[in-house]
Amino acid sequence: MEIVRYQRGPMDNNTYLLIDESTRDAALVDPSFDSEKLWEDIEARNVHMRYILNTHAHFDHIIGNAFYVEKTGAPLALHRADLKILQALPEQARRFRFEVEPSPEPTLFLEEGQTLTLGDTQIRVVHTPGHSPGSVTFLFDDVAIVGDVLFKGSIGRTDFPGCSLQTLLHSIRTQLLTLPDATKVLPGHSGQTTIGKERASNPHIQEIVS
Repeated sequence: MEIVRYQRGPMDNNTYLLIDESTRDAALVDPSFDSEKLWEDIEARNVHMRYILNTHAHFDHIIGNAFYVEKTGAPLALHRADLKILQALPEQARRFRFEVEPSPEPTLFLEEGQTLTLGDTQIRVVHTPGHSPGSVTFLFDDVAIVGDVLFKGSIGRTDFPGCSLQTLLHSIRTQLLTLPDATKVLPGHSGQTTIGKERASNPHIQEIVS
C-alpha cells in the first residue's frame, strides 16, 4: 500500500491518500483544510477513489468531505456515533472563526471489526472512542491511522463535548497497545510514530501501563 501524506492548514492536519498499488484503488482519509488543492496531484496519480474515510467528525478533519464526494462520487464513511457532530460542521467551524459548507451525509457507517476492501488490501476498522464518541482507527499491514486518538508524546484532547479521558485511555490500552511495537502510528496532526515508541516514552501511556 502506498501512503501519501498531505499536511495542510493552520492546525497542522494530516490528510492521507491510500493507494493499492496493484489496482490503483484509493481512499482519502480526513480531507482537511484546502483539500481542493490536492485534487490535481490526486488526479495525476491515476487512481480510482473508492472511499472518503473520516476517522472522526471534528471540523478540521471533514472540511473537504463535500468537495471530494462531489468530485469522486465515492461513499463517505463515518462511525454513526459521530453523525451529529458531522451534521454540526458549520457550527463547529464558526467557533474557530471558519466559514465552511455542510458535509454530505455518510453513505457508509463504520463499525467495530468491519473490513473495507481496497484493491488487494484489507483495512480493518477499530472503534477507538474518547476524543469523540465515534473515533475510529484504520488498520492495515503494519500501519494504524489513528486520527486524534494518539500522537507522538501525547494523546487526543478530551475537552470537547462528547469527549472522555477515561474512555480515550481505555481505547488506547485495549485497542492500540495490543498492536505490535513496530506498528506505525499515523496521527491526524504532526508526524508519525510507532506503538513501541509511545509505549516506552509517552507520559500519558506510562500512566496506564505502569
